[in-house]
Amino acid sequence: MCSQVYSIRMTARTHDLAAVAALAVAVLVYSPESLTLSTVLVGLLANQLGGITPDIDQPTAPFWRNLPEGHYAGKIFGKLLGGHRFISHSIIGFALFAWLCNLLLHFLHPIMPHVDIQLVWYAFLIGFASHLVMDSFTKEGVPLLLPIPIKIGVPPLKKFRITTGKAVEALVVFPLLLIFIVWLFANHYDTYVSMLRHVSH
Repeated sequence: MCSQVYSIRMTARTHDLAAVAALAVAVLVYSPESLTLSTVLVGLLANQLGGITPDIDQPTAPFWRNLPEGHYAGKIFGKLLGGHRFISHSIIGFALFAWLCNLLLHFLHPIMPHVDIQLVWYAFLIGFASHLVMDSFTKEGVPLLLPIPIKIGVPPLKKFRITTGKAVEALVVFPLLLIFIVWLFANHYDTYVSMLRHVSH
């Protein structure tokens, strides 16, 4: 039981870091001209939520563990989504959650008028997509093309992929993501600082 929880937490940490890395790259490419502090903060939150959203199809996911009686809600959602790594790990699931997130942001916009909900939506989608990409490197792969019953993995040969929560993820993948983020910020320091200087309250 302890090893199972540890494995889940390591995976969650990897997805958190991958979501941040993907967002950092996207910010460099997109380079938003104007940002508000509230947009930055809500965008970071949305990015992290996007990074763990595909795993709401399992009751032991971090999202459910942090909610009262979340385990039971997780079981219900898991069945609705067809079990772990099914609908929520596919292009159909990506489109479904993109639509739901868009609805929620438009509903909440009146109470956070200074937030650019379009940028927040992008941040969520980037986090969600990063999760699917990271899971494609695992032996299980992801059913991106549902309802076509094929699980896609990178590389195509399963024996060369990583096992979720094992040493390779903890000692290689996670540190590499961390190094990449540090390298990215170090090499584009002026660009990121310039963006932060133009953040308005």
